[in-house]
Amino acid sequence: MTALDVRQEHGGRTSVAAARPRRVRSPYSYWFYLPAAVVYGALFLAPTFASFYFSLTRWTIFEHEFIGLDNFVQFFQEPALIKGFVNTLIYAVVTSGLKIVLGLLLAVLLTSQIVARGYLRSVVFFPVLVSTIGVGLTFTVLMHPDEGLINKSLALVGIDGPAWLTDPSYALLSVALVDVWKGVGLATLIYIAGIVSIPGEYFEAARVDGAGRLAVFRAIVLPLARPATVTVIILSLIGGLRSFDLVWAMTRGGPGFTSDVIASVIYKQYQAGFYGLSTAGNVVLFLVVTAIVIPLYGFLNRKEVDQ
Repeated sequence: MTALDVRQEHGGRTSVAAARPRRVRSPYSYWFYLPAAVVYGALFLAPTFASFYFSLTRWTIFEHEFIGLDNFVQFFQEPALIKGFVNTLIYAVVTSGLKIVLGLLLAVLLTSQIVARGYLRSVVFFPVLVSTIGVGLTFTVLMHPDEGLINKSLALVGIDGPAWLTDPSYALLSVALVDVWKGVGLATLIYIAGIVSIPGEYFEAARVDGAGRLAVFRAIVLPLARPATVTVIILSLIGGLRSFDLVWAMTRGGPGFTSDVIASVIYKQYQAGFYGLSTAGNVVLFLVVTAIVIPLYGFLNRKEVDQ
């Protein structure tokens, strides 16, 4: 029945019920969701609620004692915590910003007509596949102030390289740069997917109008790759806020507390046997990531809809 038939049948007025498309009923029973729900509940929901409870206790493997918010009070009185919070925010902003900029530029390059494009894509993505601990140990050797390959290479051109991982001024940023080297391949891959999904008619119309490469990038690629940008921002920001393994492999939070992040502070509390205190730190980290990422995700998606 066409829209005209509907209007004629109802005296010239369109019936909302008749015009509304019928909802297609899924051929699958809701019971098909049960296995996934069980796995999700067992591996995520149950540990999450258990962590919230045990953060309010003083516990060991065999017993626990409810102490209320004492763990949180003590955790926020730790002298390394404020430094860890600041370092975490710096680390997350630096790594996220560089991954966004470098990932977008590499994606534009690797979607253009260049020689060995497929091979270069593989080279850029390869560090993502390498073990984070392996990357950390490798760069620890490369960044050695005296015997490291990086400083030896700089010395050949007359540059006195710094103590990358032992100088408090460079330690955190050195680890952040290694994180960018390892993770920029994923950001590039997401941007490549976003760019190749842009209809070719836009680029053809721009060429007909005589637009240059910069104009095409600014007027077509940048706005239409916005969903990819949102994805890269969220993923890299979550990874930066939760970062631990690379920091621990390269500096263990040192020298002193200068490169400590929240996760490494939590781990040090766990090593010292303060299990309830470290559990409270995990809850704090969970709440910090949630408080930053969820509003940011909503803001970015709202801006995308408005445009």
